[in-house]
Amino acid sequence: MPDDEAPATTIARAYPDRVEVRGRDLSADLMGQIGFTEYFHLLLTGREPTEDQRFFLDLLLVAIAEHGLMPSNVAARMTLAADPDSPQGAVAAGILGAGPVVLGAAGECARLLERAQARVSSGEAPETVAVSIANEIRAAAGRIPGFGHPLHRPVDPRAERILDFADARGVSGAHVRLAREFRDAVAAVWERALTLNVAMASAAVMLDLGYASADAGAVPILARTAGLLAHLAEERGRPLGFVLAAAAEEAVGYERESPSAAG
Repeated sequence: MPDDEAPATTIARAYPDRVEVRGRDLSADLMGQIGFTEYFHLLLTGREPTEDQRFFLDLLLVAIAEHGLMPSNVAARMTLAADPDSPQGAVAAGILGAGPVVLGAAGECARLLERAQARVSSGEAPETVAVSIANEIRAAAGRIPGFGHPLHRPVDPRAERILDFADARGVSGAHVRLAREFRDAVAAVWERALTLNVAMASAAVMLDLGYASADAGAVPILARTAGLLAHLAEERGRPLGFVLAAAAEEAVGYERESPSAAG
């Protein structure tokens, strides 16, 4: 923001008689007129979605909201068990676990695809770029985002469904192609097939639909919040938090160090 520009927000402002969101009257223009998916898109981008943007944003929110007793859900349930009067704290505990390993990889995937597409736009072939970047990451002993999954092998059914829909609806573009080129390149460079997971598929489709890479990272957070709230609702009636804590205690051994080793 330039030094002489007054600080301002373009998202919303509340007045005594109305709330204005992205230039629209919340009560008159939005409530009862659009669904939450469209509203999230409007809040995030300042524009109403196209039909394809609405469809895929909705698809991704459904795909990512729930995945069983993953670390985010376990953390939330254990937090609520410890403090039943703080559901907001339990949701926060679950979301704070979102990162490049669990839940937060879509933004990292989007940045990787943008980096690759910049090279393609300068004249390099997509397959050459994918192999080159995969080799760079492997040589640095790095981890390539969007590939591999502890459970879904050889394919992530969510990712395949997303890409199938992208093909069927004609929205697959340069970034979806790069995601598939990376799948082949990773298999060649790592000398084994690694699952193209939901983070890579969702990032590729979102970029092809015109979203920013930061938007790709925001969607999983919103989606998983819905799943967390479901787990917390169940936790109140069917408590698992202390069961999970006890299971961790039983599963992890204790090794006593000698005083000399500890010192």
